[in-house]
Amino acid sequence: MSWQLALTIYGIVLLACLSGGVGIGTSIGLVGILGITLVAGTDLWLSLGDIVWNTTNNFTLVSIPLFVLMGEIILRSGIAGRFYSGVAILLRWLPGGLAQTNIFGCAVFSAISGSSVATAMTVGSVAIPEMRKRGYDDKLTLGTLTGGGCLGILIPPSIPLIVYASMTQVSLLDLFMAGVIPGVTLAAIFMIYVGIRVAITPALAPRIDVKPTPKQLLRASLDSLPVIGLIAAIIGSMYFGIVTPTEAAALGCLFALILACAYRELTKGRLKQALVNAAITSGVVMFITVNAQILNFAVVTSGIGEGLASSLVDLGLSPFMFFLLLLFVYLVVGMFIDGLSIMLLTVPLLYSSFMTMGFDGVWTGIIIVVFIELGALTPPMGLNLFAVQSIASDASLGKVAMASMPFALMIVLFAFLMYFFPEIALWLPSAMKGA
Repeated sequence: MSWQLALTIYGIVLLACLSGGVGIGTSIGLVGILGITLVAGTDLWLSLGDIVWNTTNNFTLVSIPLFVLMGEIILRSGIAGRFYSGVAILLRWLPGGLAQTNIFGCAVFSAISGSSVATAMTVGSVAIPEMRKRGYDDKLTLGTLTGGGCLGILIPPSIPLIVYASMTQVSLLDLFMAGVIPGVTLAAIFMIYVGIRVAITPALAPRIDVKPTPKQLLRASLDSLPVIGLIAAIIGSMYFGIVTPTEAAALGCLFALILACAYRELTKGRLKQALVNAAITSGVVMFITVNAQILNFAVVTSGIGEGLASSLVDLGLSPFMFFLLLLFVYLVVGMFIDGLSIMLLTVPLLYSSFMTMGFDGVWTGIIIVVFIELGALTPPMGLNLFAVQSIASDASLGKVAMASMPFALMIVLFAFLMYFFPEIALWLPSAMKGA
């Protein structure tokens, strides 16, 4: 069977499953098993046990439940609320005030929790009522929440990058370091945009002339610095080679527990809920990842990856044209499927093509995450749009989408910037190895 026919069958079966309401993880697994069967009958079924065993015993993937648990502890122990309040005071002097706080706070929260949707809902539930009460325009409020929420999957720790590393065998430490500068840069671009827009249209945000007192500034610093210190400790310990990424996850959990105990707001009930949510989230991620590895095996055995890469070479596509094609593909797919599922579904098919086109494996992981961020903001199924709209129930999904459009456009422009200047992602890993 040719790889073209195999790819067609895979695509038809996958679309049929998804259209019929089958979960993405189950759909991917069924397509993978079907592909293996078409290639070699039942002879390769024995390999399924090895795939499940090797995936679930992957040391890199152990970091996922630990990072998820760290995020749950921070979100449920009162640390998150204190952090947002502190940052709001510290950033009050910037044009846009609370809108700037949304972007900065969402970037940090989503980096910790690993979920842009959970971050947008957590920060939005606090920010939307407060910003409306103070006279902020929804065009600014809703956009900063949806746009800011997607930033954290670039800034380590990042669950999509962990999954990408497990599928491609690219160094997770290199990926984490490569995500720092792009994540911070994109957050800075968002904040600069908010400042310029508020300067042009002052009616979008009220002007605050009251300066915080030294006591308020001290309190705000004490509330915000522990979370920033936690992120810095995780990234710094990996950068200087003190811990591996998986060990950094355990270290982050320990620091989060210490902070929670210091604030004395993590009750037994909240801790139990954090553990339950972490177990559920980790189970879902692992289930989808195992099925994605089955699909990956099917793609390799059927020759789809190699055939697709060779066809792109034969077409004479330049790396830039291939980049444009991928931008369009991820934009369309991101309208209907969540980010992690996009990663697991597309990487087995396209990774060989990226390598054939001469792209760096680390850079490829970062640019795919940037594309996934874009998908979270695009209607009709952008998950961040639904998350924020569920909080601002009186705002239509169209209104939320329009407020998010400038941030989606900035992500597209940033993707082009990443293409022409790959050092944005690759400089820090290189500097770390040269240190």
